[in-house]
Amino acid sequence: MRISLWITVFAAGAVALAGCSSSSEPKKEQPAADASASQPAQQEAAAPQKQEAPASFQVHAPATFNVTFDTTKGPVVVEVHRDWAPIGADRFYELVKSGFFDGCRFFRVVPNFVVQFGIAGDPAVTRKWKDANLTDDPVLRHNLRGTLVYAKTGAPNSRTTQLFINLVDNSRLDADGFAPFATVTSGMDAVDAIYAGYGEAPQQPLIESQGNAYLQPQFPKLDYIRKATIQ
Repeated sequence: MRISLWITVFAAGAVALAGCSSSSEPKKEQPAADASASQPAQQEAAAPQKQEAPASFQVHAPATFNVTFDTTKGPVVVEVHRDWAPIGADRFYELVKSGFFDGCRFFRVVPNFVVQFGIAGDPAVTRKWKDANLTDDPVLRHNLRGTLVYAKTGAPNSRTTQLFINLVDNSRLDADGFAPFATVTSGMDAVDAIYAGYGEAPQQPLIESQGNAYLQPQFPKLDYIRKATIQ
């Protein structure tokens, strides 16, 4: 799982803010445990239908583009800069276009640290992308408040789909290979308001295997992304 905040965690080699073991770093959980963030979210009857992952991951994103996350806490707009981290930006562009983030819960929220998300609500979709690891991008920008970054494990090239938004200046993550590729330009107040009451209780392995069928009944207050669109 992933920011190695473990988001999947930061200290021991952050598991990409996807699954975290410790609240000091974004980590992805490696089939073991997961940390999550939550917020009073509206429940969905079922995870939205999503497109399959393309056979080859060769999508080339525009030099800059905006993505709007329609969340249960309000709209959040991020501005992506491909030159900051081209490999990560291309994957993000592809994920948004495929509808991957629609219905995704903010499963890990660590106050004064990060908000983590990026595991599909439909486990079938998660399986298609889980092993599609990305080559690491060099860190060209600092992990400042509002930057969007991939979660990862402590291993090289372990980024996939899990992401986190820095809630504060986490520049200490720079040295651990967390490469920002976008920044929130509108709606940071909504990000700050994402429900954090569940802490890191949601288990990443269970989210990956069961999706929203696990999260909705067990963590009904989790906030989520209704839809992500490229502007």
